[in-house]
Amino acid sequence: MELLERLAVDPRLHDLLSVVKGARNGLVYGAKIRFPHALVMTFLFKRGSLQSKLRAILLATKDHALKLALFATIYKTLVIVQRRLFNLKRENMALAVFIAGFIGGGVVFRDSTSINQQIVLYLFSRTITALGTDIWTAAALPTPKRPFTLFSALCWGAVMTIYYKGSSNLQLGLKNSMTYIYSDSDNWSNLYTLLWHNK
Repeated sequence: MELLERLAVDPRLHDLLSVVKGARNGLVYGAKIRFPHALVMTFLFKRGSLQSKLRAILLATKDHALKLALFATIYKTLVIVQRRLFNLKRENMALAVFIAGFIGGGVVFRDSTSINQQIVLYLFSRTITALGTDIWTAAALPTPKRPFTLFSALCWGAVMTIYYKGSSNLQLGLKNSMTYIYSDSDNWSNLYTLLWHNK
């Protein structure tokens, strides 16, 4: 145990152990995020036996967790390699970080699966929010009194217009939920279908 403790704090192993810990943290975080989401969504919307539902939950959890662990491993490894190869200091790492993220994202999230779409679309929305705020600040534009209100209004106005115009480019899950809430609610033939049924 004492040997392991010494190895854990050995500065020569810091880079290697940071990759291991990043992978471990990606695995844990992915499981924590995906398991409750998959549990709720599976029992609300999927049909099938209890066994098939549990299997779907565990597979989705495993997939999400492994993807975040793999991305962390690739990203941290490439950052370390570039830092050592080019003797980069922290203030000169922006391009190295972008390259590592670009390669990691292209490798791990290359296929258009439902889990990849959810992760990347979540990431995209947070990225656009951050970039928009940075650009607004850099342009020295006056800060709105309620910036999130403006942001929400623009997002909802834009997505409702895109949906209204019937764009096939909306993500399928979003399009289906919008159809259910906004279009299916226009159709019923009796009290039962008004209150309980989709149409």
